[in-house]
Amino acid sequence: MRIDFFRRSRRRFFALLGTAALALAGAVALPTTAHAANILTNPGFESGVLSPWSCTGNLGSIVSTPVHGGTKALAGAASSSNNAKCSQTVAVQPNTAYALTGWVRGSYVYLGVEGGAATWTTSTAAYSQLTVNFTTGASQTSATIYTHGWYGQGTYYADDVSLDGPGGGGGSDTQAPTAPPNLTSPAKTSSSVSLSWGASSDNVGVTGYNVYSGANQVLTVSGTTATVSGLSPSTAYTFTVRARDAAGNVSAASNSLSVTTNAGTPGTTFKQAAPYLYLGWGDPPAVSTVMNSTGIKWFTMAFILSSGGCSPAWDGSRALTGGNDQSVINSIRAAGGDIVPSIGGWSGNKLGPNCSTPEALAGAYQQVINAYGLKAIDIDIENTDEFENEVVQDRILNALKIVKANNPGLRTIITFGTTTTGPTYWGNRLIERSSVLGANIDVFTIMPFDFGGGADMYGNTVNATEGLKTKLKSTFGWDDTTAYSHIGISGMNGLSDQQELTSPTTWTQIRDWANSHHIARLAFWSVNRDRPCAGGGVVSNCSGISQNNWQFTSITAGFTG
Repeated sequence: MRIDFFRRSRRRFFALLGTAALALAGAVALPTTAHAANILTNPGFESGVLSPWSCTGNLGSIVSTPVHGGTKALAGAASSSNNAKCSQTVAVQPNTAYALTGWVRGSYVYLGVEGGAATWTTSTAAYSQLTVNFTTGASQTSATIYTHGWYGQGTYYADDVSLDGPGGGGGSDTQAPTAPPNLTSPAKTSSSVSLSWGASSDNVGVTGYNVYSGANQVLTVSGTTATVSGLSPSTAYTFTVRARDAAGNVSAASNSLSVTTNAGTPGTTFKQAAPYLYLGWGDPPAVSTVMNSTGIKWFTMAFILSSGGCSPAWDGSRALTGGNDQSVINSIRAAGGDIVPSIGGWSGNKLGPNCSTPEALAGAYQQVINAYGLKAIDIDIENTDEFENEVVQDRILNALKIVKANNPGLRTIITFGTTTTGPTYWGNRLIERSSVLGANIDVFTIMPFDFGGGADMYGNTVNATEGLKTKLKSTFGWDDTTAYSHIGISGMNGLSDQQELTSPTTWTQIRDWANSHHIARLAFWSVNRDRPCAGGGVVSNCSGISQNNWQFTSITAGFTG
């Protein structure tokens, strides 16, 4: 009898708002003697460090995803007892109008000035802009700008914070620099644009340049070159640059420059060796032991399910943040690794059928992405409720399209079953619909096991993968190299549910084949089972065969693509 559970395993806020939601004053005019300037330091966190921002409880960190502009953003890990308030104090001029803006995402994120006005947003799955206008007091010479989350609401993100107005220190310099001349783009890629311009002049001296993409300031630099990163392939962006001086005066904009990024081939540079780790089952091992013993860096963390309706949780019962799952992920990252969550599986209450629209499902995925600042997500689509359901298949694909648009650089993986010769009817449909809907999936990962007693696990895995390659070529018009670069293999170490045997020798052959064909991803179910128990059968915490501890993980760590 097949073990379905085992395969499934594979496959105080509102009352307090009044104290913080301050009434905002009416809009006030900015100084007219010069263009407004951003007087904050490290406003987009592009330095890669927090300074001069400081965060309560040491709960602030710099992340590379998700970002609004550039390549870095602030992440504040709000807890049940600390709202992760991050602030910066700057010199200002008395009795002067200022405009504070910032881009935030997360649940109940605030932006404000200490002792003055503030604003907040209830919940955003993507970055949204907050704005606060205020006027300094008659003798005020400094202002503390802050952003924070809310108690128990999880991690929030902030980026491209701007305090526009004249810098402190007084003085009579009200003359703005000249506009930067001759803005050009000497180079570009599918995700970045290099910019260059001529130097501006000023009666006192130019201290820096603000770089804008559209209306949004994305970088502040001291020289006359900059590279804007984190962009989407085949997308048109419009850039301008303004010079600023020590008094906070900002020039008129340079010429407007439109640049279209190069076309990208998702998956071609994405390589991931990431065996499954399941914290809710199978005597989960200490990740430090596994990482130190094997050199593995990535883990596929199982499973994200519905905790009721369209709300994601680990195993459908454990909160996304604040528990053991987050502690383990923090340990993996502290050791130089990272994780990709597996959303779905063989059984359990899944998000795909419970979220009524693609937008709602994308919002659930976004909660998971926001919780950990993820680089990739894996949707394990199985069984009749998701895989063999046309409506839910399309819902998942459309939801992934939405989160890719909202999270530039995010990699999306879909994992599903296969026959010995390639995708089933439902697998073929999934691939075809991903093309029709423009879902832009990065990696199609097959699970080449549970074939029904097939003995040649190496041959069957290769044949199944070649069948997938053929389908991707015919659907997307790719050549062999491109098709392989969008493929993943997720095997089962030792004995499978149907007593198929994948030995360490066989898994090494599969890994070597995967390397020689430069596929994108190699995984197996699971690290929990990567321990010996010869004659032990199909159980949760060992492979059922004679092997060394973590032997399959060590082999997988040798996958380089």
